[in-house]
Parts: sequence; structure tokens; C-alpha cells
Amino acid sequence: MTPLGALAHRVNICAAALLLAAPVLTAQADAAPPPGVLAPTARAWSALREADLRRDLFAMASPAMRGREGGTLDELKASIWVAAQYATIGLVPMGDDGTWFQWFNMVRTRVSTTASRASIAGRSVGVFRDIIPYNVVPVEAAGRVLWLANPLDTTVDVRGRIVATPVLAPPPATVRVSSYPTRVRFTEAAMAATLRTLSRRGAAAILVVAGDSVGAAFDAIGVQRERGSYDVDRATPRANGASDRVAPPPQAGAGPVPSFLVRGALGESLREQPEAELSIRLERFESPSVNVIAGLRGTDAKLRNEYVLYSSHQDANGVRLLANGDSVLAGADDNGSVSVAQFAAARAFVAQRPKRSVLFVHHGSEERGLLGSRYHSAHPVIPLSQVVAVLNGDMIGRNHPDTAALLGSQPPHRSSIDLVHWAIAANARTGKFVIDTTWDRPTHPEGWYFRSDHVPYARLGVPSLMYTTNLHDDYHTAGDIPERIDYPKLLRITRWMYLTGWYAANAAVRPAVDPGFKLER
Repeated sequence: MTPLGALAHRVNICAAALLLAAPVLTAQADAAPPPGVLAPTARAWSALREADLRRDLFAMASPAMRGREGGTLDELKASIWVAAQYATIGLVPMGDDGTWFQWFNMVRTRVSTTASRASIAGRSVGVFRDIIPYNVVPVEAAGRVLWLANPLDTTVDVRGRIVATPVLAPPPATVRVSSYPTRVRFTEAAMAATLRTLSRRGAAAILVVAGDSVGAAFDAIGVQRERGSYDVDRATPRANGASDRVAPPPQAGAGPVPSFLVRGALGESLREQPEAELSIRLERFESPSVNVIAGLRGTDAKLRNEYVLYSSHQDANGVRLLANGDSVLAGADDNGSVSVAQFAAARAFVAQRPKRSVLFVHHGSEERGLLGSRYHSAHPVIPLSQVVAVLNGDMIGRNHPDTAALLGSQPPHRSSIDLVHWAIAANARTGKFVIDTTWDRPTHPEGWYFRSDHVPYARLGVPSLMYTTNLHDDYHTAGDIPERIDYPKLLRITRWMYLTGWYAANAAVRPAVDPGFKLER
């Protein structure tokens, strides 16, 4: 058995155990289609085809798309391709000025590699090549370095000093098990454990020297951190009560303690000639990103001004480090799988139009912090009061063939029990998945509910659900390729999402928001 086959075998065994042990949502007596709504016709069902999903996903997640990174020409190229699919299917553009596109500017703040400099033991070192700024803050610090052999030693006064220390091994429970490559997860946990011991003790700056385990991820962490932070102005805030404006750039001396990950080879220099100079400057600029928005007009004169909104994101994570012969993070599952499912659903709705209208939104720069959905929810192309439901998907093509998750299906994330009942009824008639509820809990360590494009809409009180088959070892890696998608499973979830939307688009009464619902984190 190949290593990949062995991994798949282990995943299936674990998922099979889940079928027996995990808390699940089952078909409930009151989980029925809306009264009076007939099933779609055979013509509509026949528009949902596995061959189309496969063809579209191999195109969208091809090397030519270069990972579709938000704010780059690659994302714009992919967005034009997405719009072309809807034009072919027969939908109408619903973006700015009669186009398929709603444009917004993403605000990027990063450490300047041209204006920043650093030296250790009197020798210049490369920013992000030899020393990685771990937070996006300006720094001006120079002088002798205090070598702290044990970062847990609280007897040493570190106030006002540049402190260097070896990285701590993280507690095993803090290493996330379901996201990003293992070496990156280990490094992030190790840095968090080390910085936690020093960040409140008054150090002027902290230099954490990589050990062997952390060193294996050094270049990957550098590429990741070099991108900086992203935001979008005048958008739905990330959290309740926050501002809709982009915060000003951080000033020196404000914010977190300046922290750095240093290559292990420089550790000896820090011990023998403990001097460092750190001059870290920031730069801020704007880049265009875009939402792709397509619509289909409903047939009912009274209901056609209400909309069911299908949500995906067309961006992925671009071109990064070469790993196993590939540097493109193609994003087949994340989130090409949902994008092509939306194309299929659009074909089915064209084959049989519903009473309400349908809006298909591919949100730009989701991977940069839900930027496109935060922008569109604040500047919707139709009033949010006319959106009866948001059906969002994120990663729906991997893991055990008979399991899935429906986020927003239980309190405190549930916004509409009516919509949940329709989704459960649709599942019973299509995919028949065992619905794992653990990923929808506020106690889940991944916080998965808050990491996709339904969140801004739910925060504004729109009934919202997220369909997902959850994370896997290829998440945000070059291994997330079309060849690893389970296409029969993808077709089943596509049918599930389509039928849920069919119910919502034809119900005599729109799904009600649960009394007192308010999304908190």
C-alpha cells in the first residue's frame, strides 16, 4: 500500500468510527420540506452531473490558475473565468454597472523587505531569510542581547532588553491536528508556547532561535509571515462592536512585543557575541480584489424580489515554496469544490426556475480574512432584507464518503431552525450523509464555523448555513489538487446544497430567524 493509500485507509477507518461514536444530526420528524413544495423535475436533476464537476474543477484548480491568490492577477484571471462559466450557463451579471464583478480594495500591511534591516553579532542578516518578524509592528532596537538559556526561568529580569532564547517544545495538545502541514502546525504552537513565557515580562524584543523541529518549517513560515496582514475598509466588522474602518498602521512601541524567529545556525552567534540591531519598517498599500456575482430571476411575481444566496470563494493561496515537486497551492477542495458545485446548481435552476430569485456569489480574498463577504454584506447588490437564506460551502470533496458537517445547525451558531430542518430534509433525499455536529460547536479547537463566508451574513441576521466535509492533511498545501477529490461524494453534496436552495426558493414563507439570535464569538 502506498503512503497515500495508507493515509486514506486510516482516514476511512477513523471516519467509520465517527459513524458509530460522534454526535450527529439525524432526520427529525419536523425536518421536512416546506409544505406544498414539489421536488425538482427530472430535467433539473439531470443538470447535476459528476462529469461537469470534474471538468470544471480540473480547470479551476489547474496549474495555469497559479493558486488564485487574493489581490493578485491570478485571482482576477480566475474571476474572469468564473464569470464566463455563468455567462455560458445562462445567468445574468449582478455586479457593478451591469457587470459580473463587484470590486473592492484590500488593504495590506506588511514588513518592508527593502526598508527593513537586521544584524546579529555585527553581521547583516536577511529579513524573512534568516530572521522572521513574527508580528507586523515597526521596531527600532539595538544593543546587547540577553541570552536566556531557559525561557521558563522567571528569575531573570528581561525588562527593556533584547532577549534571545531557544524555542520551547509545545505541549502536544496545543499542536492543531487538522490544518496546514504538520511542521508548520508544530512551529506555530512552539512559538506560541515560547512567547507566552516572555511577552508580559517587559522585553523590548524577543528572538526565538529555531531548533531542528522548528527549523524544518522555517522557510514555509517565512513565506507565510512575509505576506503581512489584510483588511477591507467600510465592511462588516470581524466581530460584534468592532469598527467598520481599517485601523491605522501600528506605531513603534504599541501593540505586541516585537518577536522574531531566528535560524538555528545564528544561535551560536547570539550566545558568543550577543549583539543585535533591528530596524523594521512597515509598508501599507491597496490591491484590487473582486466578488463575482451572477443571478437568476424567479418566476413568481410576488416572491421574485427575494433571493436565495449561494456562497463560495474563488481565491486560494497562490504560489509558495516548492514542496514535493509543486509550489502551487491549487485549492481544489478549498474552495474550487464549492465553486463548481455552484455552477452545477445554476444549471439545475436554469433547467427549472424557482419562484424566488437565486444569487450566486463567489467572494474574493476569503483566504485573506473573509474580505469579499465582509465587503458584499456591507454593500450588497440587493438589500439584505431580501435575502431569505445564505447557503455557503467550504471544502466539500474529501474525507469519508458518508460524513459531512452542517455548520449553523445548532445553537449558538444556529440562525434559523426552519432552514436547518429544510437542509436535513434535503440531505435525507440526496446525500444521506451522517452529519457530524462536533465541528459546529463553539468549543471545537479549529473554530471552523467562524472561518468562512457565511459569517458576515449571519452576523447581520440573515439565516445562514455552511456545508463542509472538514479539514484534511492537504489543506493549504500543494497537495490540494483535483486528483484527490471524491467526485461521487462531491456530486451528492452538490445535490444536497441544490435541494436545500430549491426548498428555500419555493417555500410560501421564508425561513424565520430564530428569536433572539445574535452571533457571538
